[in-house]
Amino acid sequence: MKRFYTDCSAVAEGLQWQVLLDGRKVRTQAGLPQLVPSLVLADAMAAEWDAQGDTIDSGSFPLRDLADYAIDVVRTDPGKVADDLLRFAETDTLCYRAEPDEALGIRQRDVWEPLVLAVESRLDVRFIRLAGVIHRPQPGETIAALRAEMLRFDAFELAALHTLASLAASLVIGLAALDPAADAEALFAASNLEEDWQAELWGKDDAAIELRARRLAGFCEAARFVHLARDRGTNPS
Repeated sequence: MKRFYTDCSAVAEGLQWQVLLDGRKVRTQAGLPQLVPSLVLADAMAAEWDAQGDTIDSGSFPLRDLADYAIDVVRTDPGKVADDLLRFAETDTLCYRAEPDEALGIRQRDVWEPLVLAVESRLDVRFIRLAGVIHRPQPGETIAALRAEMLRFDAFELAALHTLASLAASLVIGLAALDPAADAEALFAASNLEEDWQAELWGKDDAAIELRARRLAGFCEAARFVHLARDRGTNPS
Protein backbone atom coordinates (compact mmCIF):
# COMPACT_ATOMS: atom_id res chain seq x y z
CA MET A 1 0.00 0.00 0.00
CA LYS A 2 1.24 3.47 -0.88
CA ARG A 3 1.69 5.95 1.94
CA PHE A 4 -1.48 8.07 1.98
CA TYR A 5 -0.71 10.61 4.71
CA THR A 6 1.88 13.21 5.68
CA ASP A 7 1.35 14.16 9.32
CA CYS A 8 1.26 11.71 12.26
CA SER A 9 0.23 12.90 15.72
CA ALA A 10 -1.51 11.90 18.95
CA VAL A 11 -4.34 13.79 20.65
CA ALA A 12 -6.32 13.36 23.85
CA GLU A 13 -9.79 11.80 23.67
CA GLY A 14 -11.24 12.18 27.14
CA LEU A 15 -8.94 10.18 29.42
CA GLN A 16 -7.40 8.26 26.53
CA TRP A 17 -5.28 9.00 23.47
CA GLN A 18 -5.83 8.68 19.74
CA VAL A 19 -3.41 8.54 16.78
CA LEU A 20 -4.25 10.90 13.91
CA LEU A 21 -3.06 10.66 10.30
CA ASP A 22 -3.48 14.04 8.62
CA GLY A 23 -6.05 14.79 11.30
CA ARG A 24 -8.06 11.60 10.67
CA LYS A 25 -8.55 9.17 13.54
CA VAL A 26 -7.04 5.71 13.18
CA ARG A 27 -9.37 2.80 13.88
CA THR A 28 -8.62 -0.80 14.84
CA GLN A 29 -8.75 -3.69 12.40
CA ALA A 30 -12.29 -4.38 13.62
CA GLY A 31 -13.27 -0.77 13.00
CA LEU A 32 -13.35 0.35 16.64
CA PRO A 33 -11.85 3.63 17.90
CA GLN A 34 -8.15 2.96 18.50
CA LEU A 35 -8.00 4.58 21.93
CA VAL A 36 -4.98 3.82 24.10
CA PRO A 37 -4.37 4.58 27.79
CA SER A 38 -1.21 6.72 27.63
CA LEU A 39 0.29 9.54 25.61
CA VAL A 40 3.69 7.84 25.36
CA LEU A 41 2.09 4.76 23.81
CA ALA A 42 0.08 6.87 21.36
CA ASP A 43 3.24 8.82 20.44
CA ALA A 44 5.14 5.56 19.86
CA MET A 45 2.32 4.25 17.68
CA ALA A 46 2.30 7.51 15.71
CA ALA A 47 6.05 7.08 15.26
CA GLU A 48 5.43 3.68 13.62
CA TRP A 49 3.30 5.42 11.00
CA ASP A 50 5.80 8.26 10.62
CA ALA A 51 8.67 5.80 10.02
CA GLN A 52 7.02 4.37 6.89
CA GLY A 53 8.49 5.17 3.52
CA ASP A 54 6.62 5.63 0.26
CA THR A 55 5.20 2.12 0.68
CA ILE A 56 3.66 0.98 3.97
CA ASP A 57 5.15 -2.20 5.46
CA SER A 58 2.22 -3.85 7.25
CA GLY A 59 4.63 -6.00 9.28
CA SER A 60 6.31 -3.02 10.94
CA PHE A 61 3.52 -2.05 13.35
CA PRO A 62 4.02 -4.22 16.45
CA LEU A 63 2.60 -1.62 18.84
CA ARG A 64 -0.43 -0.92 16.65
CA ASP A 65 -1.10 -4.65 16.28
CA LEU A 66 -0.94 -5.19 20.04
CA ALA A 67 -3.26 -2.24 20.65
CA ASP A 68 -5.75 -3.63 18.13
CA TYR A 69 -5.56 -7.06 19.78
CA ALA A 70 -6.18 -5.49 23.20
CA ILE A 71 -9.20 -3.52 21.98
CA ASP A 72 -10.74 -5.95 19.48
CA VAL A 73 -10.08 -9.28 21.22
CA VAL A 74 -8.96 -9.03 24.84
CA ARG A 75 -11.43 -6.39 25.95
CA THR A 76 -14.27 -8.42 24.41
CA ASP A 77 -13.50 -11.58 26.44
CA PRO A 78 -10.55 -11.31 28.87
CA GLY A 79 -11.50 -14.61 30.49
CA LYS A 80 -11.02 -16.47 27.23
CA VAL A 81 -7.59 -14.90 26.74
CA ALA A 82 -6.62 -15.77 30.33
CA ASP A 83 -7.73 -19.36 29.80
CA ASP A 84 -5.65 -19.55 26.61
CA LEU A 85 -2.64 -18.29 28.55
CA LEU A 86 -3.03 -21.00 31.18
CA ARG A 87 -1.80 -23.59 28.68
CA PHE A 88 1.63 -21.96 29.00
CA ALA A 89 1.44 -22.54 32.76
CA GLU A 90 0.40 -26.17 32.37
CA THR A 91 3.40 -26.89 30.13
CA ASP A 92 5.70 -24.10 31.25
CA THR A 93 9.17 -24.47 29.74
CA LEU A 94 10.79 -23.57 33.05
CA CYS A 95 9.22 -26.58 34.79
CA TYR A 96 10.54 -29.24 32.38
CA ARG A 97 14.24 -29.80 32.85
CA ALA A 98 17.12 -32.14 32.23
CA GLU A 99 18.32 -34.42 35.02
CA PRO A 100 19.52 -32.23 37.93
CA ASP A 101 23.08 -33.62 37.89
CA GLU A 102 23.56 -33.03 34.15
CA ALA A 103 25.30 -29.89 32.91
CA LEU A 104 22.14 -28.66 31.17
CA GLY A 105 20.05 -29.37 34.25
CA ILE A 106 22.45 -27.36 36.40
CA ARG A 107 22.26 -24.39 34.03
CA GLN A 108 18.48 -24.62 33.91
CA ARG A 109 18.30 -24.62 37.69
CA ASP A 110 20.63 -21.63 37.98
CA VAL A 111 18.74 -19.55 35.39
CA TRP A 112 15.17 -20.76 35.76
CA GLU A 113 14.74 -21.49 39.44
CA PRO A 114 14.94 -17.82 40.61
CA LEU A 115 12.22 -16.90 38.09
CA VAL A 116 9.90 -19.69 39.22
CA LEU A 117 10.54 -18.95 42.88
CA ALA A 118 9.74 -15.25 42.36
CA VAL A 119 6.29 -16.02 40.92
CA GLU A 120 5.63 -18.63 43.61
CA SER A 121 6.50 -16.12 46.33
CA ARG A 122 4.51 -13.24 44.84
CA LEU A 123 1.34 -15.24 44.20
CA ASP A 124 1.70 -17.80 47.03
CA VAL A 125 1.53 -20.73 44.61
CA ARG A 126 3.56 -23.86 43.89
CA PHE A 127 4.81 -25.15 40.54
CA ILE A 128 5.77 -28.77 39.96
CA ARG A 129 9.21 -29.16 38.36
CA LEU A 130 9.98 -32.30 36.38
CA ALA A 131 13.04 -33.98 34.92
CA GLY A 132 12.01 -35.01 31.42
CA VAL A 133 9.15 -34.19 29.06
CA ILE A 134 6.30 -36.34 30.40
CA HIS A 135 3.45 -33.97 31.19
CA ARG A 136 2.16 -33.61 34.72
CA PRO A 137 -0.63 -31.16 35.53
CA GLN A 138 0.12 -28.21 37.77
CA PRO A 139 -1.86 -27.98 41.03
CA GLY A 140 -5.40 -26.71 40.60
CA GLU A 141 -4.79 -24.03 43.22
CA THR A 142 -1.85 -22.71 41.20
CA ILE A 143 -3.88 -22.54 37.99
CA ALA A 144 -6.74 -20.78 39.78
CA ALA A 145 -4.40 -18.21 41.34
CA LEU A 146 -2.72 -17.51 38.00
CA ARG A 147 -6.09 -17.00 36.33
CA ALA A 148 -7.23 -14.62 39.06
CA GLU A 149 -3.98 -12.67 38.73
CA MET A 150 -4.37 -12.32 34.97
CA LEU A 151 -7.95 -11.11 35.27
CA ARG A 152 -6.67 -8.23 37.38
CA PHE A 153 -4.75 -6.95 34.35
CA ASP A 154 -6.27 -4.48 31.94
CA ALA A 155 -6.72 -5.36 28.27
CA PHE A 156 -3.37 -3.84 27.24
CA GLU A 157 -1.43 -5.71 29.91
CA LEU A 158 -3.15 -8.98 29.05
CA ALA A 159 -2.52 -8.47 25.32
CA ALA A 160 1.18 -7.97 25.96
CA LEU A 161 1.31 -10.97 28.29
CA HIS A 162 -0.23 -13.17 25.58
CA THR A 163 2.58 -12.29 23.17
CA LEU A 164 5.29 -12.57 25.83
CA ALA A 165 4.16 -15.99 27.09
CA SER A 166 3.62 -17.29 23.55
CA LEU A 167 7.12 -16.33 22.42
CA ALA A 168 8.71 -17.67 25.62
CA ALA A 169 6.50 -20.79 25.86
CA SER A 170 6.35 -19.81 29.52
CA LEU A 171 3.78 -17.94 31.57
CA VAL A 172 6.39 -17.53 34.31
CA ILE A 173 8.66 -15.58 31.96
CA GLY A 174 5.73 -13.64 30.54
CA LEU A 175 4.72 -12.49 34.01
CA ALA A 176 8.32 -11.60 34.86
CA ALA A 177 8.53 -9.41 31.75
CA LEU A 178 5.66 -7.23 33.02
CA ASP A 179 7.88 -5.98 35.85
CA PRO A 180 9.04 -2.40 35.07
CA ALA A 181 12.58 -3.37 36.07
CA ALA A 182 12.65 -6.51 33.90
CA ASP A 183 15.47 -7.13 31.42
CA ALA A 184 13.52 -8.33 28.38
CA GLU A 185 16.58 -9.63 26.52
CA ALA A 186 17.76 -11.64 29.54
CA LEU A 187 14.29 -13.11 30.03
CA PHE A 188 14.07 -14.11 26.38
CA ALA A 189 17.52 -15.71 26.64
CA ALA A 190 16.24 -17.68 29.64
CA SER A 191 13.29 -18.95 27.59
CA ASN A 192 15.68 -19.91 24.78
CA LEU A 193 18.19 -21.59 27.09
CA GLU A 194 17.87 -25.10 25.65
CA GLU A 195 18.13 -23.94 22.02
CA ASP A 196 21.17 -21.82 22.88
CA TRP A 197 22.70 -24.79 24.69
CA GLN A 198 22.28 -26.96 21.60
CA ALA A 199 23.82 -24.23 19.44
CA GLU A 200 26.84 -24.13 21.74
CA LEU A 201 27.29 -27.88 21.36
CA TRP A 202 26.56 -28.33 17.66
CA GLY A 203 26.98 -24.90 16.09
CA LYS A 204 24.59 -22.20 14.99
CA ASP A 205 22.23 -22.48 12.03
CA ASP A 206 21.60 -19.34 9.97
CA ALA A 207 17.85 -19.94 9.77
CA ALA A 208 17.66 -20.55 13.52
CA ILE A 209 19.64 -17.36 14.20
CA GLU A 210 17.25 -15.34 12.04
CA LEU A 211 14.18 -16.87 13.70
CA ARG A 212 15.60 -16.22 17.15
CA ALA A 213 16.24 -12.58 16.27
CA ARG A 214 12.66 -12.11 15.05
CA ARG A 215 11.22 -13.73 18.16
CA LEU A 216 13.49 -11.63 20.41
CA ALA A 217 12.38 -8.44 18.65
CA GLY A 218 8.72 -9.40 19.13
CA PHE A 219 9.30 -10.20 22.79
CA CYS A 220 11.05 -6.89 23.44
CA GLU A 221 8.34 -4.93 21.63
CA ALA A 222 5.63 -6.61 23.72
CA ALA A 223 7.51 -5.71 26.91
CA ARG A 224 7.92 -2.16 25.65
CA PHE A 225 4.21 -1.99 24.79
CA VAL A 226 3.06 -2.83 28.29
CA HIS A 227 5.47 -0.38 29.93
CA LEU A 228 4.35 2.41 27.57
CA ALA A 229 0.69 1.59 28.21
CA ARG A 230 1.24 1.82 31.97
CA ASP A 231 3.00 5.20 31.79
CA ARG A 232 0.11 7.53 32.63
CA GLY A 233 2.28 10.37 33.92
CA THR A 234 1.36 12.79 31.13
CA ASN A 235 -2.28 11.76 30.69
CA PRO A 236 -5.04 14.35 31.04
CA SER A 237 -6.69 14.60 34.44
